[in-house]
Amino acid sequence: MATAAAAEEWDSGSEAGPTGDWPPPAFSPVNGKARTESEAGASVSGSSEAKVDDGNIQEAESSLREGLSLNYEEARALLGRLEYQRGNVEAALRVFDGIDLQAAIQRLQPPLSEKPLSKRSNKLRSDSSNSGSQHAASLVLEAIYLKSMSLQKLGKAMEAAKQCKSVLDAVESIFQCGIPGVMVEQKLQDTVSKSVELLPELWKQAGAYQEALVSYRRALLSQWNLDDECCTRIQKRFAVFLLYGGVEASPPSLASQTEGSFVPRNNLEEAILLLMILLKKFFLGKTYWDPSVMEHLTFALSMCGQTSVLAKHLEEVLPGIYPRTERWYSLSLCYFAASDNEAALNLLKKLLNKNESPNDIMALLLAAKICSSSYHFASDGVEYARRAVKDAESLDGHLKSIALHFLGCCLAKKSKIASSDHQRSLLQTEALKSLNEARSLDHHNPEVIFDMAIEYAEQRNMHVALKCAKDFIDATGGSVSKGWRLLSLVLSAQQRYSEAEVVTDAALDETAKWEQGPLLRVRAKLKVAQSLPMEAVEAYRALLALVQAQRKAYGTVNNGIEEEDKVSEFEVWQGLANLYSSLSYWRDAEICLQKAKALKAYSATTLHAEGKMHEVREQIQNALAAYFNALSTEVEHVPSKVSIGALLSKQGPKYLPVARCFLSDALRLEPMNRMAWFYLGKVHQHDGRLTDAVDCFQAASMLEDSDPVERFRLL
Repeated sequence: MATAAAAEEWDSGSEAGPTGDWPPPAFSPVNGKARTESEAGASVSGSSEAKVDDGNIQEAESSLREGLSLNYEEARALLGRLEYQRGNVEAALRVFDGIDLQAAIQRLQPPLSEKPLSKRSNKLRSDSSNSGSQHAASLVLEAIYLKSMSLQKLGKAMEAAKQCKSVLDAVESIFQCGIPGVMVEQKLQDTVSKSVELLPELWKQAGAYQEALVSYRRALLSQWNLDDECCTRIQKRFAVFLLYGGVEASPPSLASQTEGSFVPRNNLEEAILLLMILLKKFFLGKTYWDPSVMEHLTFALSMCGQTSVLAKHLEEVLPGIYPRTERWYSLSLCYFAASDNEAALNLLKKLLNKNESPNDIMALLLAAKICSSSYHFASDGVEYARRAVKDAESLDGHLKSIALHFLGCCLAKKSKIASSDHQRSLLQTEALKSLNEARSLDHHNPEVIFDMAIEYAEQRNMHVALKCAKDFIDATGGSVSKGWRLLSLVLSAQQRYSEAEVVTDAALDETAKWEQGPLLRVRAKLKVAQSLPMEAVEAYRALLALVQAQRKAYGTVNNGIEEEDKVSEFEVWQGLANLYSSLSYWRDAEICLQKAKALKAYSATTLHAEGKMHEVREQIQNALAAYFNALSTEVEHVPSKVSIGALLSKQGPKYLPVARCFLSDALRLEPMNRMAWFYLGKVHQHDGRLTDAVDCFQAASMLEDSDPVERFRLL
């Protein structure tokens, strides 16, 4: 009994090595003879005397069995563990090879599966038997686990994985209802936990990635009685493997799904689910904070466009983990990606406050970028961009180029709402100067080249715009669709419709089917400009088929916002309505307008089209009502202002001042609107201002010669 107690005390020691109480230094389990301290030291140091051959294994195993009353597998398990702890991996492996795991399971299974007896004495006897069986199971299962570790160290990952899997199979065979949370020996639980955690890693090392996926799910779905830290490590590794492993995982089997629960459809969804579970564990205090979890979740949610969800999780992170300026910047990135520019800009204003981080270059650049997309924030954007240019002076030229790029874009936007022609001209000149300086610092930045082309085109310098459009296509290798659209629009502004059509058709051949919408829209408008209405109708029909197919496949809205580089079904019906109206096919035009209204009930574009139909039918009051309704829906709708001005100019001298007011306001918003110049010339003509009328007609004629089939700002 004393020897058995000593063995149990040795077995309860750590995996790193025996406690020192057993076996005594003067006893060698290899040959059963006494040895000197120098011999013992040589054995522990891994010398040749510590190596065992098959004959010594048998002798040592017999000594252990006789001295400790152990069976064959248990004796070999103790001996093998000793050799493994000494670093004799190959010797330990030869010892472990003699263990018959299945035979051990058959002996261990009945006691472990017994139900506790009702009588106290029998219960105590059963508990004692159960404890002894668990101790025996712990010895044998740990031996197989160490065998797996030995094979891994020898570079035999596939064999190691199979051995590790056999440990878990044996545990499931012994504990058929899962490992209970109580009455389980700690050493046995440790072996199970280590095996569950090790198996997926072994499969990955062996290149068996599907088996690794199965092992991860088995680890998380089976009843292994894992502690929170172990489970957390497995969940994190599984999420990382799903995100970056390059293996597409099939959905979990139906057998492992609870009715009504969420079932991930792909790797990304499963990884996001795991990472969210890890965050919840941290919030509940079940595990320590791991910043890499939030980094992986950021990547995953960004990949699927769910940055608003990411913002919610960033807001839930407890104070003190992130500096508040860092949190504000991360949140602003999330809201900007979700097209909530106002929320993003408000956060950046807090960050750039003089009491926080007023010179944060990245925050300044982001604020300038957000402002560059809106006329209302253009003035603020100019200020942010100039501060960024100043701060970037001491940094590399790349950041200064980006700051100058955004400065040029903001100045161009600001020029569109300038109060006078002189101020507009100054802002446009300064915008082009900033863009050219940005390009001089970074010659190969395609976005700078593109915005330069847009600005030159809107100022009707088509020769330079054409060169910039070609430079953009060269810089991107022709892989960006908007470059071909820009080139086609510039050619159309030069009245080179056939060349523009060739460019559009070539771009369609090189563009994926789902991305052809904007190009098909340009082709339809090119057909209209060439007075080929039937071919234009066919082009619109092809575009409509594509848009409807996209809607059925993905829905009309992606991630809660309309994609910028897509064509909406509303636009197609609206374009068809305008085309049929120009052909006087009123019935078809009305049908198309009804289709458009069904998609967007209150639209200035649709109301303006209705007004045009009433005007052609000489229903003047109905036409004016439709135009004013359009302005009520969208205050700065330029086509409605032009139509009201044009219609009022025909109603007699007393309406001329009102007509001039509407047309002047339209030109304030769109200085290059040729129809506004034309009708303003008509107003001046009726009012007797012939010199002003000539200037307006001349401006309209010049703009007609450089008018693209589609506005450049739609790019």
